[in-house]
Amino acid sequence: MNFKTKPFVRKAFLGLAGALLATTAFANPEVGQPAPGFNVIDTQGETHTLEQYQGSVVVLEWTNHDCPFVVKHYATENMQSLQREMNEQDVVWLTVISSAPGTQGHVSPEQADELTSNRNAAPAAVLLDEDGTMGRAYAARVTPHMYVIDADGILQYAGGIDSIPTANHDDVARAEPYFANAARAVLAGETPERQVTRPYGCTVKYAD
Repeated sequence: MNFKTKPFVRKAFLGLAGALLATTAFANPEVGQPAPGFNVIDTQGETHTLEQYQGSVVVLEWTNHDCPFVVKHYATENMQSLQREMNEQDVVWLTVISSAPGTQGHVSPEQADELTSNRNAAPAAVLLDEDGTMGRAYAARVTPHMYVIDADGILQYAGGIDSIPTANHDDVARAEPYFANAARAVLAGETPERQVTRPYGCTVKYAD
């Protein structure tokens, strides 16, 4: 879909983003405090916990492959580029799917692996949070919603991937890369200049 030639579509997405920005809250978890623990199975049936990654920087990326805001960052290969950059510095990148069965974005393990392969994505694992326990613990509201946890298990960033809340692919290059800047600061042993930003995207489709 060409958002440049369909202004009414772009306006609708902008309106959605604005509504999401207005309702997003960051009561929990708190940056500068220990990140919530989790115990979630990935697409290969392996269990992942935060404790097992003690000593490594961890990135959490909430996703929904049908969300146009997620599509924006994968179609432009922005997300894959960030994944590879982080991989080169031994960051553990965990992609999390909290869509409940029967909702938009829910996938089987096989479908999730196919998406990873077809998009040439490079997370360490894709976690299937069907009951939404992990998502709610992190107050993940939209997709994409990004988090950076330092090697001591302290949450150092929570928020948006960048500064322009649209589904327009051309905006990726113009945006301030909030998440990337935060992750790079943590890797340099520094506190991110912006530790909390407002995310934008499609609401996470939690189970009732």
